[in-house]
Amino acid sequence: MKVLGIDASLRGTGLAVIEQQGSRTASRHWEVVKISAKAPHSECLKTIRARLDAVLAAHRPDAAAMEGGFFCKNAKVAIVLGEVRGVAISCCAAAGVPVFEYSPRSAKQNITGWGAAPKEQVAKMVKAVLGLEEMPPPDATDALALALCHAQTCRGIFKSEPI
Repeated sequence: MKVLGIDASLRGTGLAVIEQQGSRTASRHWEVVKISAKAPHSECLKTIRARLDAVLAAHRPDAAAMEGGFFCKNAKVAIVLGEVRGVAISCCAAAGVPVFEYSPRSAKQNITGWGAAPKEQVAKMVKAVLGLEEMPPPDATDALALALCHAQTCRGIFKSEPI
């Protein structure tokens, strides 16, 4: 089983693909789609779409995992994040890949055993579980953690429905 993890953000979207074969799980791809602060909003969404389409075509994941149920005090930030999430969900739907949502707390719980774990602890566990030689950037680490969370969910540890 291959799982695509998506950490949605307008200027730094994390994408990661893991593959699970039996009890072994390996990282197949990770990247951060970095976009200049000067780039127009529409260009950012276009770039994210192009990278997602490329990753979906190259790796053909069986499922995608992303954060759901986010809370934002700033309405503008919430709208922008919703637009990025919409692009991601649309790309996955067009590729026939079901999308599953996980709260940040449940992803942290799944990876570290503690739902309030700091990002550094999550990153160290992701690196250890996947046997990575280097620590990926934070957005890629979050995407890897979401993909791992879904892989664990499919093993029956948690229950999730596609969106």
